[in-house]
Amino acid sequence: MSGKPECGAEDSGQARTGKPKLDWAGLWNISFGFFGIQIGFALQNANMSRVFQSLGSSIDDLPALWIAAPLTGLLVQPLIGHFSDRTWLGRLGRRRPYFLAGAVLAALSLVAMPLQGALIGAALLLWVLDASLNVAMEPFRAFVGDMLHKDQHTAGYAVQTAFIGAGAVVGSLFPTLLDAAGIANVAPAGQIPDTVRYSFWAGGAALVAAVLWTVLNTREYSPAEMAAFGERQAPEAGIDTALAARDPKLALGWIMAGALLAGVVRHEALAKELYLLAGLLAAYGMAYGWAILLARRGKSSLLSSIVGDFSGMPPIMKRLALVQFFSWSALFIMWIYTTPIVAQIGFGTSDPASPAYQEAGNYVGRLFSIYNGVAAVAAMLVLPALSRRFGKVRTHAIGLLAGAAGFGSYLFIQTPAWLQVSEVAIGLCWASILAMPYAILASSLPQSKLGVSMGLFNVFVVLPQLLVATVMHTIMDAFFPSEPVWTMAFAAATLALAAITMLTLRLEEGQG
Repeated sequence: MSGKPECGAEDSGQARTGKPKLDWAGLWNISFGFFGIQIGFALQNANMSRVFQSLGSSIDDLPALWIAAPLTGLLVQPLIGHFSDRTWLGRLGRRRPYFLAGAVLAALSLVAMPLQGALIGAALLLWVLDASLNVAMEPFRAFVGDMLHKDQHTAGYAVQTAFIGAGAVVGSLFPTLLDAAGIANVAPAGQIPDTVRYSFWAGGAALVAAVLWTVLNTREYSPAEMAAFGERQAPEAGIDTALAARDPKLALGWIMAGALLAGVVRHEALAKELYLLAGLLAAYGMAYGWAILLARRGKSSLLSSIVGDFSGMPPIMKRLALVQFFSWSALFIMWIYTTPIVAQIGFGTSDPASPAYQEAGNYVGRLFSIYNGVAAVAAMLVLPALSRRFGKVRTHAIGLLAGAAGFGSYLFIQTPAWLQVSEVAIGLCWASILAMPYAILASSLPQSKLGVSMGLFNVFVVLPQLLVATVMHTIMDAFFPSEPVWTMAFAAATLALAAITMLTLRLEEGQG
């Protein structure tokens, strides 16, 4: 079958016991768009530090410049999840309008990025690029839950993870392949190499093409069909009585925590980026308090809906959120610091304008292609086998510990070739992070709020990135100046904490 559900007319109200199962072609079609989206993310993750430094940024400024990426995700994902739960545009569907709009905006950003000649222009475009990629990406998580029977959730997220890995391999290898084809990999100071320029342009085209494939080869279930399956799609409007009953003093506590952090930053002359973290704490406190007030007055709003869903997360989601927080702290460290680390320990340079540094940038692209390629294979072959043997919880813990070993090995390896072994372990970890938590959640969350729940869950992908971007520079300046390799020790420690937290999770019988 084509991946379009064979369920009759869109307005069918015929009773059914559940969604029909999709074959491999159907699983392919509903996730192929993620292949293109991940090409965009891979180009961003592997090259933005290189772009920033090529345009004159120092290594100390990289975390601040990278703040754009997680901050846009923090704001965009819950909103897109909330609105996509309530969207129905007939033939275009529920989630697909967001795939398409995000893909077009992201492609335009990828085209414009390498044309920038000023650091501020590149930093601003990173905001637009990451926001657009998040608009396209966030509904894909809920899309799998929408389209698949619960028995296929693990298979669906495994296929999605395979496409994520494959897309990341392609995106990561673009500059290296162009270098091998004779395209200039070195540019004068203040300019971006042609290998990066052409990679961004090719990635934009691939992104739009892949998303169009999913948009044109799938048909979403209508509200009537979802009702026939016994799954209410759109959340019912109403007042969140649980939110109305909460103590407003909790909101004051968040505001005071933000003010206290801001005072400490000022008194101790800490990195100014920490003011952002203080502002986020205070902003959440104000939003929480206002949402409680609205709920007590009997008013339903976007703010009260999202805040109510966030503060009222089910226990399993809260525990998995903590696991995600630790896991993504490590990943963001890797994306920010791998290029300067490899350039320093493997190529003997810290000068972004040198040919050796640009060679190191290409080598990091190859390393990233290894962990993404391993993830693509592991998602289809290794994780299902481990899950059948050990269950979802212990399988994810194994993957996280493999990642901890991979990151920790960076402290002892001096020959770049051996870092490829480290990336194999990190690849297994990456596959598990992308598949296992979502497979557990999709079977545990109400269908009517799957979009916003996935968006809120992804807040715990974003928050650790903000923390790394605001805190890591201060830590490194205090303890390991000019030795970025020590960031990998922090990454290994956070993954070990994630594994320990995962082992405390208890699922209901039948969930793994």
